[in-house]
Amino acid sequence: MWLLLAFLSAVLLGFYDASKKAALKDNAVLPVLLLNTLFSTLIFSPVLIDGLVGKGWFSGTMFDTTEVVGDLKAHFLVLIKSVIVLTSWIAGYFGIKHIPITIVGPINATRPVLVLVGAMLFFGERLNWCQWIGVVLSILSIYMMSRSSKKENIDFTRNKWMLFVAIGTIMGAVSGLYDRFIMQELSPVFVQTWFNFYQLLMMAAVCMTAWYPVRKTTTPFHWSWAIPLIAIFVAAADFAYFNALSRPEAMISVVSLIRRGSVLISFACGVIIFRERNLKAKIFDLLLILIGMVFVYFGSR
Repeated sequence: MWLLLAFLSAVLLGFYDASKKAALKDNAVLPVLLLNTLFSTLIFSPVLIDGLVGKGWFSGTMFDTTEVVGDLKAHFLVLIKSVIVLTSWIAGYFGIKHIPITIVGPINATRPVLVLVGAMLFFGERLNWCQWIGVVLSILSIYMMSRSSKKENIDFTRNKWMLFVAIGTIMGAVSGLYDRFIMQELSPVFVQTWFNFYQLLMMAAVCMTAWYPVRKTTTPFHWSWAIPLIAIFVAAADFAYFNALSRPEAMISVVSLIRRGSVLISFACGVIIFRERNLKAKIFDLLLILIGMVFVYFGSR
């Protein structure tokens, strides 16, 4: 069951990335992200309200709210996750606005490799030869991507938006490692509901201080129907992900790897919807990453 949930999460993440790209076209980044956190919170607000008032509306379902209230420690753990993910999202949103999705998607697909390396450094895990091949192929693919991206005047070492993409990817991997820890202690419903709520509060503070005072001198905000789609896809993807990780038999390295299969969806959207260029070189880079993911998968079984 956890594998099926991981694959479902991957498909939803692919459409989430495509929705982000569409919503951010000629649009202000921070208010788009604020609305994403608002809609995500609203989606799970009935669950949160039910948990707080104790009516039992969702009793016996996968949205059972018996553990929604939580203690101070549980809230602190989710608050830390909210900070990590919001950092990843802010950096990632700025990156995907300015960099083609056919470049951002494959870079994001290297997160399982970063999770493996993080597990080795922080959890004392050791990589086998199969996993090492996956790591090397992923590093090689990024190098090849940096060369092919120059045809679109994107220099990995000098383009500041590539730094944002890198920060978003690294913090996403940190979030994956952190999820491995907290999902053994907390219920998926608790994490999802409060995680969205805390992000909304923090993002509102960021917008009020970093965007609202200068809104007339920066890229203007305009409404896009892709904005609520961002929230719908990410909320559904995260809920499937949290439920997968909550299963005792689930492996974070495998779940993280499967989720990055979302690159196939986002890459296809980049080709079909956004008409991005230089596809031959990018397809080769993508194949290198996918082959690396296969080695990581078999090495993690």
